[in-house]
Amino acid sequence: AVMVGYYGNPEATKEAIDEEGWLHSGDAGYFDEDGHLIVIDRAKDVMTLHDGTKFSPQFIENKLKFSPYIREAVVFGGDWPFVTAFINIDFANVGKWAENHQIPYTTYTDLSQKPEVYELIKAHVIRANADLPPAARIRRFLLLHKELDADDAELTRTRKVRRRLIAQRYDDLISALYSQTNSVEVETTITYQDGRTAVIRTNLHIEDVDTEAVPTPA
Repeated sequence: AVMVGYYGNPEATKEAIDEEGWLHSGDAGYFDEDGHLIVIDRAKDVMTLHDGTKFSPQFIENKLKFSPYIREAVVFGGDWPFVTAFINIDFANVGKWAENHQIPYTTYTDLSQKPEVYELIKAHVIRANADLPPAARIRRFLLLHKELDADDAELTRTRKVRRRLIAQRYDDLISALYSQTNSVEVETTITYQDGRTAVIRTNLHIEDVDTEAVPTPA
């Protein structure tokens, strides 16, 4: 046996271990072509698209974060027709990439909305998509104008995404991802290198992704 039960908690034991002694871990996964069991997420965190397709947002987010240019990602699709994502660029790595390609920028917001940066990130989204089932591939994404922050309660202190809060706070951005528009306006406070701040309005571009695209070599 894996365990007898939870000490002093018969209710939790009953939920986890059935009458035949099998432990129900609460994990979701699948068997790959070689017969290996791949655990992708907690079953309670798995989302379902309109057509009934189930997918793990955390599994896709982790795929995206393999890229050195992606700092954070939040995937959506529960009760929607397809999968979309918010992406935070890695400011340091993308900044170095921009400098190497002679692309000027002033702030995080400015850098994140450069067309060249969208193309860079899109290539890495396509790379992540290649390892996913067709229905679970990202079809649209946007680059957020600010970094998700634990101080704003958007992440936990261990940098886990607070999905429900983000969905509520950025509901208009999510709606835009599932509309016909290719941009959405946001208001944001930016901080310049000299410490000055300013509140500006900016348009966030929304990028479409060909889910059949072949990844370019790394």
